Amino acid sequence: MNETADRPLPVVSREAWLGLAVATSAAFLVVIDVSVVNVALPSIAADLDASTTDLSWVVSGYNIALASLLLLAGRLADWQGRRRIFMLGLVGFLAGSALCGLADSVEFLIGARVVQAVGGALLTPASLAMVLPQFPLEKRGVAIGLWGAMGALGAAFGPSVGALLIEASDWRLIFLINIPLGIIVIIAASRLVAETRDETAQGPLDLIGVPIGVVGVALMMWGIVRSESLGWSDSSVLGLVVVGLVLLPVVVWRSARHPAPLLDLSLFRGRPFSVATGAFWFYSMGFTAGFLLNSFMLQRLWGMSVLETGFALTPGPIVGALSSAPLGSLADRIGHRWVVTGGALLCSGSYVWLLTQSTAKQEFVAVFLPANLVLGLGVGATIAGLQSAAMSEIGPQQFASANATIRTMQQVGYAIGISVVLTLAADLDLGGFRSGYLWVAVCYALAALVVAAGYPSGTAASRTATAAGVT
Repeated sequence: MNETADRPLPVVSREAWLGLAVATSAAFLVVIDVSVVNVALPSIAADLDASTTDLSWVVSGYNIALASLLLLAGRLADWQGRRRIFMLGLVGFLAGSALCGLADSVEFLIGARVVQAVGGALLTPASLAMVLPQFPLEKRGVAIGLWGAMGALGAAFGPSVGALLIEASDWRLIFLINIPLGIIVIIAASRLVAETRDETAQGPLDLIGVPIGVVGVALMMWGIVRSESLGWSDSSVLGLVVVGLVLLPVVVWRSARHPAPLLDLSLFRGRPFSVATGAFWFYSMGFTAGFLLNSFMLQRLWGMSVLETGFALTPGPIVGALSSAPLGSLADRIGHRWVVTGGALLCSGSYVWLLTQSTAKQEFVAVFLPANLVLGLGVGATIAGLQSAAMSEIGPQQFASANATIRTMQQVGYAIGISVVLTLAADLDLGGFRSGYLWVAVCYALAALVVAAGYPSGTAASRTATAAGVT
């Protein structure tokens, strides 16, 4: 008799759903803030007399600080308590938002964005990890899907909301509006979310490996960001990337020997985590780069305004947000392998369509909209699906560390992808956009290939039952 089939589906408590609502609200707040900044850059430049280089650091300073601190934040959350680190991160994010809104110079704004990033790095891995232990293995995909859906909604509405806020007031409002919303989340978290931590965690953290790891990731990200304007052949770019890469094996060496390492190497012993994280790296190199290309094509090649572009980019992410939880539930029932593979292939196919069908003439309904909708469905199956696949067999004591490791790979992938497509599409002509779209399509296809070839079949629950000897 198949005991797993006869076992009743687990019931998720009301408290777990309320806690997830808090976590997803924080994810929405952070993602929408990141997405609206790109819309605000022209207004910031005019108000603060900022150069193109200055504007790049408004974005890059945030990205570098975030990526370099995620691993440390994940370890701190598992060690010190997920809710505690989440609350600390949210307070830091709101403080940075207030400073951004008060900035009277571009240098002050860049510093405030770094403060925001420190807060974002602390709350991002902790936000999901603090509520995921309340969800049984059979419901984990739904929880991560809903968490990812809120992030997708933030990406969907960020450009249009940002444009509306800027037109109604000025660019400072996109930061200041975070404060009342964030305070509501803080109050809700203090009342609705229980504290969880890794009870077996040892401390203190590796005082050698931690700074080396933070500096290594920061240098590598700095080099990648500089390549966007200087190119990959520039000696300073290569020097930064090489030094960053040289430091990373030192982190691995230290992590294999220290009782409280920066990088939890035991995560990679599991095939689901290793394969899904590798696929997520390829996926990330196409994800943000593709959205950036779409925004540039709509504005620079097709002549749409910022507001028109914001609304034009919205349908796909809405589809992604609406489909993320149902597809996460499907993956819980049949397994992640083919759901995620199919989603990545849809993403790749949408960019193949843009590559082959786009012309210098504006064809939004006939060309861009179908691709955007297909992309949204693919993202719904993958952006949370890949993370759920990676964490499908991770123990609760490692949730924050695992999430942070995935997010670090994601941020590095984002930076590489943006750098490559900015190089390929530097002239912002049709040929450049097509080259960029080819890169994005290949990245998504490689992600699909890795999952299809390497990810185990079946559901996490069935694999766990088989390993335990249940038939």
